[in-house]
Amino acid sequence: MAERKRVVITGMGVISPLGETVEEYWDALVQGRSGIGPMTLADPTGFPCRIAGEVSGFDPASYIDGREARRMARFSQMAVASAVRAMEQAGLNESNMDPDTAGVLLGNGNGGMPVTQEQAKVLFERGGMKESPFFIPMILPNMAAAQVSRILGLKGYTNTVITACAAGTQAIGEAAEVIRRGAAKVVVSGGTEAGICELALGGFSVIKALSSSNEDPSRASRPFDANRDGFVPSEGAGALVLEELEHALGRGANIIAEVSGYGVSSDAFHPVHPDDNGDGAARAMRWALADAGVTTEDIDYINAHGTSTPLNDAVETLAIKQVFGDRAYKVPISSSMSMIGHALGAAGAVEAVAAVKSIQTGLIHPTINYADPDPACDLDYVPNVARQADVRAVLSNSFGFGGQNACLVLQRFEE
Repeated sequence: MAERKRVVITGMGVISPLGETVEEYWDALVQGRSGIGPMTLADPTGFPCRIAGEVSGFDPASYIDGREARRMARFSQMAVASAVRAMEQAGLNESNMDPDTAGVLLGNGNGGMPVTQEQAKVLFERGGMKESPFFIPMILPNMAAAQVSRILGLKGYTNTVITACAAGTQAIGEAAEVIRRGAAKVVVSGGTEAGICELALGGFSVIKALSSSNEDPSRASRPFDANRDGFVPSEGAGALVLEELEHALGRGANIIAEVSGYGVSSDAFHPVHPDDNGDGAARAMRWALADAGVTTEDIDYINAHGTSTPLNDAVETLAIKQVFGDRAYKVPISSSMSMIGHALGAAGAVEAVAAVKSIQTGLIHPTINYADPDPACDLDYVPNVARQADVRAVLSNSFGFGGQNACLVLQRFEE
């Protein structure tokens, strides 16, 4: 039986409410700085949630030709921008890779919902023949991956994962599997989302998923805190360059981490609520650990899904206890969403970037706004202040609507 191929990370890029470079984003996370503020991308009048994690000042023309950018939805623009950054860090170009063996695998939740809203208005006010000829190619969920592939000239395996809030994490895991089975040498993977608009705001509001703590936006997202009241909508993109180890070594690449394990499961329970007993999330965690060939004793940090919703945080805590037993109380856990909000299909990707930075720097970013302990959430959530630690292996969790669960094990690279 052939030895399993190892998959390493050689580049990362991020577009986030905390900055458009990995270093800006990571420095803000470590400092415990919130990127949440008043909503400007949509008119929140009449909605209970009037705040968001927006990428203020994002200029796609900094990454893409202006004409090209105008023909893309914002989620595709951000995907291309993060991928450009990741490829730059990886040092990959036409001279050191075969484009036929380089691909793209991205996740997102709903493609170009703001464009859908805009063009629906055109339909009802001016008629269907006044719709933009770019409407359909702008909104299709696969267009983020397609645009990255086209602009970067990556001609190999390409795909899109659409599993709601688990999409970014699942895309990275699937990309690793593509490389392991020999279908590609390089895959740009991650997730993207830019869905802040009245249409989405209304949909999430009527199911009571969003925070209504508008008075102090920076304190509204408070995962695992007893007073959490819903997630804060966000946007952004994260891209990781995954490579077959031999390919990376052959070109002298700087290897920053390894993707060693991946698990996916379904709650098979409810369209939007997590499984009450955490079984589905626990299965994904166990399978990721088994795939990596590690035990709970090997995990130094858990980057939690940690959405700041009453149900998710309690169920995720329960699932971690199921998997880790008594060790659950000894493993540091933190939620990036406490500072950036919930970027849906991009969430797992930008969290994976944070997980890799923990491995690189020996720092664990905090869960901010943790003030009132919840008896149902009684683990170590690294409250409010970053912590130094020897982080060799991270478990990164993502759990989406529909009971879609995806988990990654990311580890320090060791030959």
